[in-house]
Amino acid sequence: MDDMHMESRVIHYAGSEDEITGSVNVPIYQTATYRQDHIRGDVKWEYSRTGNPTRAALEELIRELEGGDAGFAFSSGMAAISTVLALFQSGDRILLPHTVYGGTYRVFEKVFKQFGLQADYVDASDLQAWEDALTSGTKAIYLESPANPLLSVTDIKAVAQIAHRHHILLIVDNTFMTPYLQRPILLGADIVLHSATKYLGGHSDLVAGLVVTADRGLSERIAFLHNAIGAVLGPFDSYLLIRGIKTLAVRMDRHTENALHLAKFLQERSEVAAVYYPGLESDDNYEIQSRQAKNGGAMVSFVLREDKDPARFFQAAKDGVIALAESLGGVESLVCHPSSMTHASIPETIRKAVGISENLVRLSVGIENVKDIEAHLGRMLDQA
Repeated sequence: MDDMHMESRVIHYAGSEDEITGSVNVPIYQTATYRQDHIRGDVKWEYSRTGNPTRAALEELIRELEGGDAGFAFSSGMAAISTVLALFQSGDRILLPHTVYGGTYRVFEKVFKQFGLQADYVDASDLQAWEDALTSGTKAIYLESPANPLLSVTDIKAVAQIAHRHHILLIVDNTFMTPYLQRPILLGADIVLHSATKYLGGHSDLVAGLVVTADRGLSERIAFLHNAIGAVLGPFDSYLLIRGIKTLAVRMDRHTENALHLAKFLQERSEVAAVYYPGLESDDNYEIQSRQAKNGGAMVSFVLREDKDPARFFQAAKDGVIALAESLGGVESLVCHPSSMTHASIPETIRKAVGISENLVRLSVGIENVKDIEAHLGRMLDQA
């Protein structure tokens, strides 16, 4: 099965059948605890915070897809990030991109900073900036590629070489790409994170996070924290996530086909000042993105011209296939206003400095008929 294509692997993997009955769908083991035959024994299942068969099947699935040593399922993407950050100690420093998800910025600056973990921010597209920002206290580099919300791309392999030359970890949030489009561990990442709420779940009906570790030592450390902190994913949501991942390949093919079409459409609209999509040959990030990922993904960001009214643009989302909403990666198209929604926790001065303006729009392209998405988007631009 090692040579199986990804389109098949999302369906057929080591834990895809129930060992007891042969069921082709992993059952929902809705239990908190398990009967044991004796004390001080080495038992496989003892308590569902520590391990659950449904969750274990999901964890094996994401491990295989990312090509890592072990997988871990969490109650949310932020739970996954927070547990990974618990690897570090007071006084440690982490390098992050200037453009990072607002929730990630918030947990660094408002939670872990009070425990002595320091974040340093750099221009993610500048490899020398990563090198120059390293200090004796730097213990990890954390990046998103493409980054949220400006879709800037970082050369993961090059940054991995920097990290490992200095004996520090590389942590990559792969939410926007999924392992179907990009596999950071194969590019040198030590830890890969996902908000599985997004494309992996794919249907906007669950909240979950996933982590994959590249080696046994990291796996053992995360396993301890996973159990000790306890922000684990329940069996029913684990089942839903497995079911969602089974259609990942066909969904992502439609998502990305639609996204490229709409990015080109937006380039032709007079209301739009700039389009950010690394799948466009004209995009500054195209070369690196093409080298490390299958295509440009399904997120498109763009800037309305200064003489356009973003409030009127978003108001027009109520009548059509595009919904004004938080989140991304579902089968439905979603649009959001990063400066007041996903990145509102970042101070305004920083938002403006990195390009998260009031006129920035982030579009999560769904799998609807692209002509219907284009028509609704066109009406929204007309309204602006």
